[in-house]
Amino acid sequence: MRNTRAALRYAKAALSISLEQNKEEVLAQDMEHIVSVFAENKALGQLLENPVITNSVKQDSLQQVFTSLSSISSKVIALLVTNNRIDLLDQVALAYLDLLKEHQGKETAIVTTAVALTPALEKIILAKASQLSTAEITLENTIDPSIIGGFILRIGDLQYNASVAHQLDQLKREFTQTNYSA
Repeated sequence: MRNTRAALRYAKAALSISLEQNKEEVLAQDMEHIVSVFAENKALGQLLENPVITNSVKQDSLQQVFTSLSSISSKVIALLVTNNRIDLLDQVALAYLDLLKEHQGKETAIVTTAVALTPALEKIILAKASQLSTAEITLENTIDPSIIGGFILRIGDLQYNASVAHQLDQLKREFTQTNYSA
């Protein structure tokens, strides 16, 4: 992602205003809608990034695509258009959602497993996650058969690797570094 620092600044401003007006959840719903539309329609992002198309055309296009946005979301879009930063809209939306989660004390943990999570394994992973973070954790499961078994837990910058592939790799390094003589 380019210009993530600028997008973060706009997201912080949007969060600040939404908190003052007690409309953070309304803005969050709009931002989730914006993120989903951008994910489904890559042409919209290309339209906003095109320097040949004027800002008024971009704003009109967004008004046609997003017909049911709240007034605070419309103001965020208008501010981005005014400052020639409308191409950052999807990044601002993502950053806003991340900042809101952080403000509410919530965090998403990414769990990589070889197979889909079972309820028992989910309890074990949530217990480990609660040791690593004080935030309210929600799990997002990704499946990677190459880890063979166990799990890899990522919470923010922290990573806890309890995968079989990692343990086998450690054993391999131990055996290659140790000189055994008979």
